[in-house]
Amino acid sequence: MAHSGAPELTVDAADLRVAIVAASWHTQIMDGLVDGAQRAAAEAGAEATLIRVPGSFELPVAAARLAPHVDAVVALGVVIRGGTPHFDYVCQAATDGLNRVAIDSGKPVGFGVLTCDTEQQGLDRAGLEGSVEDKGHEAMTAALVTAQALAPYPQICAGLSGGGRLG
Repeated sequence: MAHSGAPELTVDAADLRVAIVAASWHTQIMDGLVDGAQRAAAEAGAEATLIRVPGSFELPVAAARLAPHVDAVVALGVVIRGGTPHFDYVCQAATDGLNRVAIDSGKPVGFGVLTCDTEQQGLDRAGLEGSVEDKGHEAMTAALVTAQALAPYPQICAGLSGGGRLG
């Protein structure tokens, strides 16, 4: 279901701990995203802990709380454009917040937040029957592959949160 040009990633994550933080808005789309992420974790041999929050705006604080206790976090949400600037504020806050969690914690944060103009765009990316993409699966796979790549460097990664440099 990967979009054209997407890498074929595989990972053995039996030794990795991962958390999924998932928003609750747009239940059908969210159920697809969560199912895809959980399926990717199971395929890689990882067990994922699922935490639900109300919306995408709350994803960064939940991810920040969980990051010290896991090897990777996957954030899942969907924001659908309405008639006000609220869409832009929520999308930007979620994106910036999750990026900040990754940089500050030195832990991968899989970005599975769909920012859609229409509900159909979300359904098309949710990994449901008839969907063209599975962004939940992709976000989990990206987080696990990155966590595995960083695993040999635990002290270096921990030092990044304090503004440390590699090398």
